[in-house]
Amino acid sequence: MKHISKETKTFKLLEAMKAGETFTSAQASKRFGIKNISAEASRLRQSGYAVYAKSHVAGNGVLITAYELGRPSREIVALGYLARNLGLTLA
Repeated sequence: MKHISKETKTFKLLEAMKAGETFTSAQASKRFGIKNISAEASRLRQSGYAVYAKSHVAGNGVLITAYELGRPSREIVALGYLARNLGLTLA
């Protein structure tokens, strides 16, 4: 798993998500200066965190995606164990 440096925007986003906060692209940009929250979510996933993207249509018809930290499903955990048993590891 990749280490996340404390000085990065990714770390600050992670800490806020650990505190239960959910972020849209606009919120992440305003609070942390993150331009591509999808890329940050991918970085967190690659570091072993279960980041979920939930989309909904706002009142004005615009599709909004919010990102939050969650718990991995049993299927994902089982796949991790299977991969390890097959000798697959993260570099």
